[in-house]
Amino acid sequence: MVILKILKNKYLLVVIGLIVWLLYFDKNDVFTQFELITKCNKLNTEKEYYISEIEKNKKEIVELQNNKKSLETFAREKYHMKKDNEDIFVFVQK
Repeated sequence: MVILKILKNKYLLVVIGLIVWLLYFDKNDVFTQFELITKCNKLNTEKEYYISEIEKNKKEIVELQNNKKSLETFAREKYHMKKDNEDIFVFVQK
């Protein structure tokens, strides 16, 4: 009898229908929002990483522009450059 009264209440049925619709069928449902929040947090973490990498590279560029010794070391290590009277041996780790 009590259940019948609850089911006859049209306002309660509309509210329950609206909640179900918003939770599962709407394009901005709860699950989509959770995925978007997770993606946003991941992108913010990546953004912080890339900002720190940019700062590190800027410092390295300034160091290479101002210090001839570091420029020579960079050229030897990254591009395997050598002087005319030198031989280079490259060891590759497996």
